[in-house]
Amino acid sequence: MAIPDPIRRFVEATNSGNNEAFLDTFTADAFISDWGRSFLGRGEISSWNQSDNIGVQSNLRIVRFEGDHDVCRVRMAVTGNGFNGEGDMMFKLDDGRISQLIIS
Repeated sequence: MAIPDPIRRFVEATNSGNNEAFLDTFTADAFISDWGRSFLGRGEISSWNQSDNIGVQSNLRIVRFEGDHDVCRVRMAVTGNGFNGEGDMMFKLDDGRISQLIIS
């Protein structure tokens, strides 16, 4: 299966530093859990984006992908001025957007 569009756009927006496009990949009531830290809704996700993602010039590369159209597990390689290394991201998709992202 090809990488679903919301995940592809999530990676592209992060790598290009496009905050607006990044936030547009999420539903209005989306939820992120980043190693146990919780962020609910686009406002909190925007703050997380600035402190942990685009704000620290993260660059993402998909190492492995598995899933279907609604739930996907992605092994992601991350470089930048924040976390560097590989980690797992579980995406739940809803109507062409990300409704839940669990980072572990």
